[in-house]
Amino acid sequence: MLVQFLFYAAILIGYAYMLLLIWSILRPRRRIWPPGAVSWKLYLIWGMFYLGAGLTVALMVLDWSTWTIPAEIRVAIGVPLTLLGAGLVIWGVRTLGLENTHGIRDRFVISGPYRFTRNPQYLGDIILFTGLILIANSARVTVILLLFVFSFILFPLTEEPWLEEQYGEDYLRYKNQAPRFL
Repeated sequence: MLVQFLFYAAILIGYAYMLLLIWSILRPRRRIWPPGAVSWKLYLIWGMFYLGAGLTVALMVLDWSTWTIPAEIRVAIGVPLTLLGAGLVIWGVRTLGLENTHGIRDRFVISGPYRFTRNPQYLGDIILFTGLILIANSARVTVILLLFVFSFILFPLTEEPWLEEQYGEDYLRYKNQAPRFL
């Protein structure tokens, strides 16, 4: 019963999260992400992310290893992917800074991992979540994390018009030099 509740609550948050991102893509003048400054939008997006992450962690614990992935694959592939993804996320946050990471305009950054990809944190999150899918070995966790992976694919589509508005020619030159993900 608790597992089902956590699963459906996380699914609801995942879909709502994606809908807010799609709204931001389709309605850039009324975007939710990036908020640009401390506002209700910032608290909404990050609150949903942390709530969804917390529900997913709880579900991982309760629904651990209920699927069909062999332990050898889970450890041999899942752990390195998780560590690689976490490392890339941490490197990206340290380079970009917390304000920029939270969608608040701070400064234009093209150093560190941003030399190689415009979205190292999202790429890291995708790799991290792929590793967690393998490690958790849960169909329910897989569905939820795939929703969040899809969200990380949508994020740049919400941010790129905003970044062009904020940084103009500097961002356009950078956009032509560094790939979106790889």
